[in-house]
Amino acid sequence: MRIKEDPLEPLNRRIDGFNEVVDSVFLKPVAIAYREFTPGPVRTGVDNFFGNLGDVWTLANSMLQLKPVAATQTMMRLTINTTLGMGGLIDLATDVGLERHHEDFGQTLGYWGVPPGPYLVLPIMGPSTVRDTAAMNADRGHSVVARRPHVPTRNSLLLLQAVETRARLLGASAILDQAALDKYSFTRDAYLQRRNNDVFDGNPPTDEAVEPSSSQPTGPQAH
Repeated sequence: MRIKEDPLEPLNRRIDGFNEVVDSVFLKPVAIAYREFTPGPVRTGVDNFFGNLGDVWTLANSMLQLKPVAATQTMMRLTINTTLGMGGLIDLATDVGLERHHEDFGQTLGYWGVPPGPYLVLPIMGPSTVRDTAAMNADRGHSVVARRPHVPTRNSLLLLQAVETRARLLGASAILDQAALDKYSFTRDAYLQRRNNDVFDGNPPTDEAVEPSSSQPTGPQAH
C-alpha cells in the first residue's frame, strides 16, 4: 500500500478507533438482536426492499456512465420487483436472471476520470475517499429514503437500513476480528481495492498503469 493513498493515517486511525467504540457499544449489539429476533423471511424482505430503492439511483448512475445494458437491466429489475414483487419486498428479478448492479455517484465520478484522492475514515460512516465523500451529497440527495418528507418515517427507515446493513456484515466482521493483525490496514486496503474494482467493473488497470490517488486518466474509463 503506497503511503500517498493514506497521508491522513494518524487521523484516520483515531476516527477508526472512535467508530470501533460506537460499533461495539451500539451498532453491533442492535444488529445481533435484529438478526436473532427477526424472522429470516422478514430480514430478506427488508433487504430486498432497500435494494429495490437503491436500484433507482443505480439506474441514474448507469445512464450517467453510458452503460445501456446495465441501465436496461436495472430498469427491468425495478419494473418487475416494484409491480410483481410487492414494492420490492420479493426479489423476483434475480430469480429470472436479472442480477443487481451497484452504481453510485462516486463510481460515476471515477468513470469520468476523477481520481479517488486520499483514503478517509469518516465518523460513524467508516471507510471512504475524498472522491466518495464528495459524492455523498449527491447519493444522499437522490436517496428515496433520505428524501422522505415525513421526518419520523425517514429517520426510522434510515435507522432500519443501518441496522440491516450491519446485520449483514456480522459474519464478515467476525472473520476480520479473527484473521487481521491490523484491522485498520486490512480494511483500508480492502476498501480501496473494492472501489477500484467497482469503478472499472472488475477489470482495473495494473498498479504500474495507474496511480489511484493522483494520476487517473480523464474521460470515460475502459469497461
